[in-house]
Formats: sequence, C-alpha cells, structure tokens
Amino acid sequence: MTDTATTRDDRTEITVQFDDNGLLQVLFGPANANLDRIEERLEVSLAAVGNTVVIRGGRVGAEEAAAALDTLYRHARQGRDITQGEVDAVIRMKGEQVTGEAGGEDLTIRTRKRHVIPRSKTQADYVRVMRGNELVFGMGPAGTGKTYMAVAQAVSMKIAGKVDRLILSRPAVEAGERLGFLPGDMREKIDPYLRPLYDALYDMMPGDQVIKELEAGTIEVAPLAFMRGRTLSNAFIILDEAQNTTPTQMKMFLTRLGENSRMVITGDLSQVDLPLGAKSGLRDALEVLDSQKGIGFINFTHQDVVRHDLVTRIVTAYDQRDRAGGALPTRDAAPRR
Repeated sequence: MTDTATTRDDRTEITVQFDDNGLLQVLFGPANANLDRIEERLEVSLAAVGNTVVIRGGRVGAEEAAAALDTLYRHARQGRDITQGEVDAVIRMKGEQVTGEAGGEDLTIRTRKRHVIPRSKTQADYVRVMRGNELVFGMGPAGTGKTYMAVAQAVSMKIAGKVDRLILSRPAVEAGERLGFLPGDMREKIDPYLRPLYDALYDMMPGDQVIKELEAGTIEVAPLAFMRGRTLSNAFIILDEAQNTTPTQMKMFLTRLGENSRMVITGDLSQVDLPLGAKSGLRDALEVLDSQKGIGFINFTHQDVVRHDLVTRIVTAYDQRDRAGGALPTRDAAPRR
C-alpha cells in the first residue's frame, strides 16, 4: 500500500507499506545498505518504521524510489537476493518490471545456474532482438552486458534444444593474431584471450558440465582464425571484441552462418586495437549491412553500464573527453576538508 502527500514547495512524502515483515531484511539489505543506495541515487531520504518506509524528497525522485521499492519487494518474494547491483538495475529501469508481469512479456533468460534478467532498457531491447533475429550486432562500452547477455541467450537456447552447439570466438591478441611469441602450446597461448568467454559460461552452467561439453565439442571456445573454412549449422555463434577484426576477417566470420543458426557480434568501436589507419571490420560491417533486413542492431551507451558505479563514471569521462576533441573534462576545484 502506498500513500502520497505533496506540500506546496513540491516536496513529496510517500509511505510504502509491506505485508511480509520477513522479507524486509532482504529488501533493506545489511545495515539498510539498499535503502542507503536508493537515497544516494535518487536524492531522497528514506525512513524505515516497522513494516513501512517513508520517502521524502522531490516528487520525481520520491515516486521513482517508491516504484523501485515495490519492484525490489516483488523480487524478494520471488526468492531473489537483493544486491546493490539489483538496486541499481531497478532504478535504471525506473521500476519497470520485465520478468513477465507487464504485458505478459517474459524477458528472463534461464540457464542452469541462474536466471538472467535485463538490467537496463537497452538490455531488454537486446534480448528481444536476439530472440527475433538470426544475426545481431551489439555495440557499446565495457560493462554494458553485451557479451554476458549473448552467452546467457546462447546457453538458454541450447538447454531448450533450439541449437546443438555453442561457438564462442574472439580475435586473439589483435587482428593479426600473432601468437608465436607467447610461451606454451596453442591452447596455452590463446586461453588468456578467451578467458572472459569461459567466465561467462561458468556463470551459466555447472563447471563439470562446461568441461564435459568442451571435451565433446558441443561447446567450442576458439580464436577467430579457427573459424575459417567452416559452415556452422544448428549453432549459436558469438564473436566478441569484433572491433579488432579486419574487414576480411569479419566477412569470413559472417559467412560461416549455416542453417538453423544464430549469430551475435559484439564490440566497442571506442577500443579498437588495430594498427593505426587500419579499418575495423566491425565498422565496415555496420556500414555494409545497415540497410539489410533480418539483422538486429543494438547500441549501448555509458548509461547502460551495469558494473560498479565507478565504471559508469569512467566511461562517461572518456566519452566527454572524446567529444571535446582530446581534452579531459574538468571539474570545479573544491577545498579539501
């Protein structure tokens, strides 16, 4: 139950009441850390009294805080842990429910170990586009979940029997993939560059199952060069760090798509490691394929970063520097206390 009162100076007081006191510790977090997070992000004050929370602040912030608490409470009733990342995600979604309670749409990606739910509106669009297109490009800065969500969707489709194989690939080291100077055999040389893909897999599936399927070949994690000459059918195929491909490599990879397969290409055009003057295969593909039907394009921004809040500020600072033509953004000097 929610009661709202607005004063003449547009300061709003909203009282939110919860019917299950046993969930409040989960909702509020250790030492009320989740309430503190909502206060910080929305510039409101929250006071927990019994089974109610009194919200005071500007009208917009107070209403968003009430919506966030309502959504988080529903998540707690579903048995989910309420972490600060979950709090940030709900605030970012402005209380929007994307787990099947709004309009009958269920955007939850179900895997063996976890249920992955979009943590930004762009992530929600990304899930929709991956479900509806055979080829999808997900572009944007680090921390937006573009690779993680793609791996989750791949694992989910394999569990559902919609594909037989998962194939995850990256350009190793750089577009030229010059690995000879590294110590060890070929697997030891390439594994460090593919580790983020392994990490995502282990987040979605039990470790022994990942190992078993890697050995059986139903899951393959390999550098881009290993894709040459193949036709990949009945598979979910992901190319990560695609900004570091050449146009020739990108064309090669795109033409591997076979019958009953899905392909997701992810990359960040602000982090191209190609030699100076070389054109990114990702940029080239976006130009060539922009008007083609049946291809989905999703662009993430710094507002979609779902990692630590500091990562969002780092990405924003670099974006501001790039837009300013190379000068770092400045801030007003403040006296030290």
